[in-house]
Amino acid sequence: MRGVNKIMSEMQNPYLPYPVRVDQIVTETEDQKLKTFKLVFLNPEDEKKFKYIPGQFAELSVPGKGEIPIGIASSPTEKGFLSFTVNEVGVVTSHLHMMKEGYVMGVRGPMGNWYPWEEMEGKNVIIIGGGFAFTTLRSSIVYMLHPENRPKFKEIIVVYGARSPGLLLYKEELAAWERRDDIKMHITVDATDDPGWKYNVGFVPAITKQKITSADNAIAIVCGPPIMIKFTQPVLEELGFAPERIILSLEMRMKCGIGMCGRCNLGDKFVCKDGPVFSLAQLKQMPSEY
Repeated sequence: MRGVNKIMSEMQNPYLPYPVRVDQIVTETEDQKLKTFKLVFLNPEDEKKFKYIPGQFAELSVPGKGEIPIGIASSPTEKGFLSFTVNEVGVVTSHLHMMKEGYVMGVRGPMGNWYPWEEMEGKNVIIIGGGFAFTTLRSSIVYMLHPENRPKFKEIIVVYGARSPGLLLYKEELAAWERRDDIKMHITVDATDDPGWKYNVGFVPAITKQKITSADNAIAIVCGPPIMIKFTQPVLEELGFAPERIILSLEMRMKCGIGMCGRCNLGDKFVCKDGPVFSLAQLKQMPSEY
């Protein structure tokens, strides 16, 4: 009961979403299953209340249809809006995909914990992502590359993969980051017959093994499909990353977002409230359900 009281004291009404307007919609992938929604708060005061840190998520709500937990793709260094990249997989996401610019919907949050930014300062940061789970990693990259933040981190190396070139997210930003000299990009696809493809071909764990050569003074952040995480984790351990320095973001059966419904429990932890960010050391102490 004390846990419930603590939640309620920290959030005035954890079930009440903020009203937002759909300002822009970008179709990210060739199959049109992934769209990025740029949302603007209707009330300026609500934007001030919605203080988030890269790695957190929020609940997107469609009136009369329900809500869905989605990682925040924008960075707190980007002012005036929130961004979410949504995969069309169910009732709520299908209705989101049918929305037009100017529509009004709800955002509840921010929720969950975040990547260990203070611990990452002064270290090399390895970012490994796969598929549409690159959203909070996009938030993290934009955050680290901001002029006020970039001096806090040493080398930034990114390994990002999708099944094919047409399924990569944020293609213009990927190209812009590749042109910079303060971040190293290793983009890959599982397979392609595109003769113009100039990047890597191979699964993310294999490319990680090729491109990441040292765990010295480094922290690795991994976010992607469970199968990708499963096979990337041992690669990082073989490179010498301690379990405490392998940071994983889990997307596991989250529903309510505040640990009340019990749908996303891992032992005595809740992915939505105690996570979604866990170190491998923490996960090794939990039931192996991830």
